Amino acid sequence: MAQSAQDEISHDKRPYPAGEMVELTPLVRRLISPNPGPFTFTGTCGYIVGRGRVAVIDPGPDDEAHIQALAAALAGETVEHIVVTHTHRDHSPGARRLRDMTGAKIVGCASHVPIEHDSSGRLDASHDLDHAPDLRMSDGDTLEGRGFSLTAVHTPGHASNHLCFALREENALFSGDHVMAWSTSIVAPPDGAMSDYMASLDKLRARDDAIFWPGHGGPVNDPQRYMRALANHRRLREAAIVGAIEAGESTIPDIVLRIYQGLDPRLRNAAGLSVLAHLEDLVARGRVRADSPATLTARYEPAG
Repeated sequence: MAQSAQDEISHDKRPYPAGEMVELTPLVRRLISPNPGPFTFTGTCGYIVGRGRVAVIDPGPDDEAHIQALAAALAGETVEHIVVTHTHRDHSPGARRLRDMTGAKIVGCASHVPIEHDSSGRLDASHDLDHAPDLRMSDGDTLEGRGFSLTAVHTPGHASNHLCFALREENALFSGDHVMAWSTSIVAPPDGAMSDYMASLDKLRARDDAIFWPGHGGPVNDPQRYMRALANHRRLREAAIVGAIEAGESTIPDIVLRIYQGLDPRLRNAAGLSVLAHLEDLVARGRVRADSPATLTARYEPAG
C-alpha cells in the first residue's frame, strides 16, 4: 500500500469546527460551512479577504443558514466579489445565495461543461451545473480589491476548471481542493485527470508561496516540501497499481481491494475512480493495456 503524503510530512490536520469566524492573518478570515463528511472533513473553508470591502472565496454549498451566518459576520462590510475555485457542489452553489443577498459579482472559475455518460456509467454528478460566473477568470488574471489582489492560477486535475488564487500581499495561495493538508485530493474521471493533476503540482512547485489556505482543513505550511511528498505519494500509488496488475488483478474493484487495505467502505467508489485516473494515464503512456477504452468496467493487463 502506498504511503500517504500525510505520513511523509507533518501538517496541521486538526478538525477545526464549522460556524466560527476565525481571523487567520491581517487580510484573511475563515468561516467553515457545516457540511462535514468523508470528502469534506469538517466542512468547506470559506475565506474572507480584505477589510471593509471584501472578497469571499468559496461560500460553500447551498445552505441558507450558513450564508445567513456569513452575511451576519460581515455586517458593516461590503462584499464586492464572490470568488469560486471550482464547481464541485460543496464549493460553488452558496455563491448564488450570497450574490442574491449582497449584489456582489461571482468571479473565478468557468462553468462546468458536462461530459456525457459512457458505457461504464461514469458520472459528472459532483458538479454544480448551475454555476455561471459574472466574470470568468483565466490563468494569470488578477482581481484587485481594496488593499489586496488575487491572481488566478489554473490547476486542472481535481477538476478541469479548478483555479487557485494567489494573495500577493501575504505570499499566500488559496489552493482549493488541489492541495490540502488533511487529505490527498480526489482525482475522479471523467472531469478529473491524473496527468493534469501531476502537471498542476509541478506548476505550483515552481512558485514560491509561503503558505496554502485549502478548501478543507488547516493550512499547508512549507508547501514546496509538502507537494514533493504529494507527487511521491502518487508515484507510489501508480507503482502499486502496476504491481497489482502484474500480480494478476485485472479489474478496478480487485485492484482497490489489494492496494487500499483497511479502506473506509464509504470511500471505496472514490478509490475506484482514483485508480481509474491512474489507469487512464498508464494506458495513455503505454504502461498498461486495457481490453477497451480505460473505464471502470474494463479489464487491464501488463503492457509487456
